[in-house]
Amino acid sequence: MAEFYENPLCLRYASDEMKRIFSSDKKFSTWRKLWVALAEAEKELGINITDEQIEEMKAHLYDIDYERARYYENITRHDVMAHIKTFCEVCPTAAPIVHLGATSCYVGDNTDIILQKEALLRIKSMLLTAISETAKFAEKYKNLQTLAYTHFQAAQPTTLGKRATLWIQDLMMDLERLDFTLDGLKFFGCKGTTGTGASFLELFEGDGEKVVKLEKLIAEKMGFDKVYAVSGQTYSRKVDYFTLSVLSGIAQSAQKFSSDIRLLSHLKEVDEPFESGQVGSSAMAYKRNPMRSERMASLSKFIIADAMNPAMTAGTQWFERTLDDSANRRISIPEAFLATDGVLTLYINVIKGLTVYPNVIKKHLDEELPFMATENILMYCVKQGGDRQMLHEAIRKHSVAAGKAVKQDGSKNDLLDRIAADPVFKLKRSDIDKIIEESNFTGIASKQTDDYLVEVYKVLEYNKDKVSETVEANINV
Repeated sequence: MAEFYENPLCLRYASDEMKRIFSSDKKFSTWRKLWVALAEAEKELGINITDEQIEEMKAHLYDIDYERARYYENITRHDVMAHIKTFCEVCPTAAPIVHLGATSCYVGDNTDIILQKEALLRIKSMLLTAISETAKFAEKYKNLQTLAYTHFQAAQPTTLGKRATLWIQDLMMDLERLDFTLDGLKFFGCKGTTGTGASFLELFEGDGEKVVKLEKLIAEKMGFDKVYAVSGQTYSRKVDYFTLSVLSGIAQSAQKFSSDIRLLSHLKEVDEPFESGQVGSSAMAYKRNPMRSERMASLSKFIIADAMNPAMTAGTQWFERTLDDSANRRISIPEAFLATDGVLTLYINVIKGLTVYPNVIKKHLDEELPFMATENILMYCVKQGGDRQMLHEAIRKHSVAAGKAVKQDGSKNDLLDRIAADPVFKLKRSDIDKIIEESNFTGIASKQTDDYLVEVYKVLEYNKDKVSETVEANINV
């Protein structure tokens, strides 16, 4: 196999479960199931189809002769016709009624919908697992004070657990959108060549009610309770856009998370999982690069860009159908799911195995805390009778001088010592330390974390059967 190109999504990133959903076996066995459902429904509505014919079809759902199908496709240049011929060869009794009244999109589009639904359910399970693991992290570190950053400059402190709730909230939004999309996903149905049902009306000798009933029966047999009311030859390609938009949203959340982890890794405050024999760099043996987070970001970019494909396809369809959607959809939809599967697998792996370094976090906090404590010191001194304007100017001058010493000379931040030495404040260093000790620089961050997690746990409890405890990541570069 080394002679030819192989898709890295299958080789390196996606799970076996997701690869099975978009496999040829899954696709073409679903085609055959749809032919069975069509025959069963037509029989129930009075068409002369025997139980023997249906049972013969059921006996050959999975024994697909791909070599034979390729032979017929080389002749017909039509994949559906090739598989009809291949199926009919092993079902000679049923052959006269296979695909009766249907067009290619009956099997093609309905299968696409079925696979999207199954793949979305797989993604939902992984998304819930990512939420669950991140919630555990937030709970564990809800009281660990850490520097917050705006513009990647030190800002008012938060807690590490509170920061994790921001990651969770993004994922929860994705879950909400995914559920909405799943709920709106309908069966395509069997509306004939241009969506009018004309072939089936002919089959049922002008009985339009049976045409409508046929769709409902097939949908039920395939596990759907809703059918798109109208269509051309295909279902609206906006459906694909809505689906990949969900995946794009997940990718956005994952890339934000991965970026935060990469920055924190640079600060040496956290490390993603790293095996004992793992190599960080082929040249620099000491390196411990955040490669999993980088891979998450890399795949996320692909998904976000890929979501443009169904948007462009939906916008450029002509009238009831044009085939310029086909090649694009064969690639863009499966690959979006395979990549998202890989992204969520990595997300779960990273958050579960994240190593936190509280001492480094405290060191960084202590380095910046003097600047953040100045407002509290100012308020204390004013309460003791000090002049607010005079004190503010003194703090400004000392802050500028201390900041200059840190940046230009690499000196330790001695702002608090400078304030203690200035008689205008009338404070000893022990007084300043007490002010800092009694101050709450993180506001209600811990409470916010607790309160938010209550809501998250409600959702997780409702979906507890979908949360997985074992998700294996492909950790190769």
